[in-house]
Amino acid sequence: MDLHLSGRRAIVTGATRGIGRAVAELLVDEGCSVGLCARTEADVARTAAALSGNGAAVYGASVDVAETDRLATWVAEAADRLGGIDIVVSNVSAQSFDWRRSVEVDILSCVSLVDAALPHLAGSDGGAIVGIASQAGLLAVPSYQAYSAVKAALISYLGSLARELAPQGIRVNTVSPGEVFVEGGFWDRMRSEDPELYAAAMTKNIRGRMATPVDVARAVAFLASPAAGAICGANLLVDGAGRDFVQF
Repeated sequence: MDLHLSGRRAIVTGATRGIGRAVAELLVDEGCSVGLCARTEADVARTAAALSGNGAAVYGASVDVAETDRLATWVAEAADRLGGIDIVVSNVSAQSFDWRRSVEVDILSCVSLVDAALPHLAGSDGGAIVGIASQAGLLAVPSYQAYSAVKAALISYLGSLARELAPQGIRVNTVSPGEVFVEGGFWDRMRSEDPELYAAAMTKNIRGRMATPVDVARAVAFLASPAAGAICGANLLVDGAGRDFVQF
């Protein structure tokens, strides 16, 4: 299927590793120009250089998304470098037990990102916003209250936003991954640090494997694309039918 993404201009937060990196790579492969950010400047520089290798227009900057003014500045800079914005992917998560940090990073940064990007999306002929939530937002994971709560709030916020922006031709959708195996990430660490937790997680994945960042990125790219032009306000689960929680 041709997603008709060639020539589109996308911005992706938290794009130097894991799901965010896979999303940025796939969008570049599909012909998008991409603005990306993350907190660590060296990681941003390496990622931007790698993605620019095939001649794609890539703009990277070091940004803590909890800093509203800096985030807005990056959005404006990315729009200027890319010639506009068609796609916004809000990917960053604090993955924290701390309530304040979770709210600031997982919810308020998405709100600030959208607010900053809306004037640019208004100039697009097919604006799209995709937020990365989590299966945890639907399952209320025990012992992980802050994370579950902010992901539930993110799903609700983006659902409301979808109805608000649809008349303007801007589509809003959410992707909610289940357990995702990232090299060097949480489940990779748990495989050696907490084998019992890892084994419990694997039993919830009835296909015998966790999702990969590329699995999630493909869902994001589709929802962001004109090929999904009739999809707005959806929350797409990417969980391999493993609709159960892991006791942390």
